[in-house]
Amino acid sequence: MSRYWSAVVHGLTPYVPGEQPKLADLVKLNTNENPYGPSPKVLEAVRAEAADTLRLYPDPNSDRLRAGIAAYHGVTPEAVFVGNGSDEVLAHTFMALLKHDRPLLFPDITYSFYPVYCGLYGIDCRTVPLTGTFEIRVEDYRVPNGGIIFPNPNAPTGRLLGLDAIERLLAGNPGSVVAVDEAYIDFGGASAIPLTARHPNLLVIRTLSKSHALAGLRVGYAVGQPALIEALNRVKDSFNSYPLDRFAQAGALASIEDSAYFESLCARVVATRARMVDAMIRLGFEVLPSAANFVFARHPAHDGAELAAALRERHIIVRHFRSPARIAPFLRITVGTDGQCDALVDALTALC
Repeated sequence: MSRYWSAVVHGLTPYVPGEQPKLADLVKLNTNENPYGPSPKVLEAVRAEAADTLRLYPDPNSDRLRAGIAAYHGVTPEAVFVGNGSDEVLAHTFMALLKHDRPLLFPDITYSFYPVYCGLYGIDCRTVPLTGTFEIRVEDYRVPNGGIIFPNPNAPTGRLLGLDAIERLLAGNPGSVVAVDEAYIDFGGASAIPLTARHPNLLVIRTLSKSHALAGLRVGYAVGQPALIEALNRVKDSFNSYPLDRFAQAGALASIEDSAYFESLCARVVATRARMVDAMIRLGFEVLPSAANFVFARHPAHDGAELAAALRERHIIVRHFRSPARIAPFLRITVGTDGQCDALVDALTALC
């Protein structure tokens, strides 16, 4: 049946999401989901939407949610764009702001959806190697480009780029959009959103999937100056004017407004991460400094793929990337509950 495919589809190499296995008694540490549930206020808000009003379309502009996000970050609603998960926000960003004659730049080790978007939209791109310690070097991006994008903290490495370095990156590329993908920023870094007030070329993209424990609702957003947001809206309204349903809008707003619960979630994950890292280092692992809800680690005496397979036999699932070659020895391990991480450490103790 592939004879009916378009030329674009024939040329695509789709993104491969993390496995969602159906095993019993599973310790699932492969997709960076929050190990704890969302705020009870989220559940109340979602239940309240299960009403006769479901026959009506949701607000296409998500005005109440955008206002809530704007108030939380100290910006105006005109500076906020919302979408169906940060992946949709990213997709619109690639089309609206990063498709130019010059190549788009991003790290050689990064979120693997970026080259997929480039293939889908016909965007010329060039990867910029991370340093030997898997860090972004700002000076490497001072070359002609049509835009720059990177996660902060980076994925899958977990390494953080400080705000001073981001400001240098922005200053060195005033003619290009710099998109900072902050999916994991709440677990150890400072958001670049305050920098958007004085940098018209900065777009910050965020998700409620990780730190707000709302992966199942699919809500993401972007913050930038209104001219950038208008470009995203033009693409959105040429693709899908109703990206967020009533449940997503209500639940996301409730989560944004319950900042105390959100902060407690992040603190629990950060504390468990510290315990897990200490235990893994004692077992001989090299663990990269992480500001995310996962760690990137390798053991000098064990192959990464073999170690992942051995953990799977013990019903513990972690993420292993076979390419590029220099990260093949590493495992990306989500920070779970204390009990899940203790089970991981017990298994690694037996294996290493």
